[in-house]
Amino acid sequence: MAPQPSDLAFVPFVSVDNMMALVHHIGIETVLRDLANAIEADFKRWELFDKTPRVASHSDVGVIELMPTSDGEMYGFKYVNGHPKNTKEGLQTVTAFGLLADVDSGYPKLLSEMTLLTALRTAATSAMAAKHLAPKGATVMAMIGNGAQSEFQCLAFKAICGITEVRLFDTDQGATAKCAANLAGMGLNVVPCTSGEEAMEGAQIITTCTADKQNATILTDNMIGSGVHINAIGGDCPGKTELHRDILLRSDIFVEYPPQTWIEGEIQQLDKDHPVTELWQVITGQVPGRRDAKQITLFDSVGFAIEDFSALRYVLGAIQGTNFYAQLDMLADPDDPRDLFGMLQRSKH
Repeated sequence: MAPQPSDLAFVPFVSVDNMMALVHHIGIETVLRDLANAIEADFKRWELFDKTPRVASHSDVGVIELMPTSDGEMYGFKYVNGHPKNTKEGLQTVTAFGLLADVDSGYPKLLSEMTLLTALRTAATSAMAAKHLAPKGATVMAMIGNGAQSEFQCLAFKAICGITEVRLFDTDQGATAKCAANLAGMGLNVVPCTSGEEAMEGAQIITTCTADKQNATILTDNMIGSGVHINAIGGDCPGKTELHRDILLRSDIFVEYPPQTWIEGEIQQLDKDHPVTELWQVITGQVPGRRDAKQITLFDSVGFAIEDFSALRYVLGAIQGTNFYAQLDMLADPDDPRDLFGMLQRSKH
């Protein structure tokens, strides 16, 4: 019988190996759909959550961040870094881990890797947003930036939005070849392209996911026709953007949490009085998403703590009754809660 993550003296820990095993056990497209549903459910109760821009420590080469939130019953946080130069050194651009705790006792309930889980929840959030914002019946997506998150994005849009064709472009042709090879046999028509303009041909959805920490112009205004949905997920720190400002001025912009997106998103290029819509308001039906076929919608996504909370909550449920975790002896558990020193002393014998 599988152990159960219920003993208060131990904390279930989901390692990278166990996260991969869990995803294969459930199926990656099912996991992406489940995560999208979990995130959407939490967006529907957005007003219950504590919200703050992530606590960031910036350097010349990257950023290290903490992303906390609570719904009053559970508390969650994620530690995450973003170091674009890492790939040249054989390291991941992004690494992460997260913790979920019980608000009533303060005891941790789950510790998990979140490098893989962040890629999964980011893709699920993108596709969940596109479900509300993209043109009806969209089947073709341009994927600009074919790095570590690209395959997750493509599969999420297939599983959740019904995309059948992805058109890939990266300035590194090796990245495009890697992405195309990884997506082979996944049920998508994969079209490697030699320019951003070629990737745009026939695309109703455009996803940008590049890593360079700079004010780049991955998309120029003349590349964007009417009626498309742009999923801009590469901007995630001050001074890092992907879209020409004129695209923003032509688009209806949807964001997660404005105080954070103004710091880190594409909208850092705009005046602070420029109108943006919070995605949770679309999901709850308070404001419309896509209104007509000619509208350009832009999801300026930087990632937010509630999405990580949803992902951790999903994983905690998914590991129940399985062996896809280890029990960590993280919490002191003296017979007398007031006698922590005595427990230490007795451990000598």
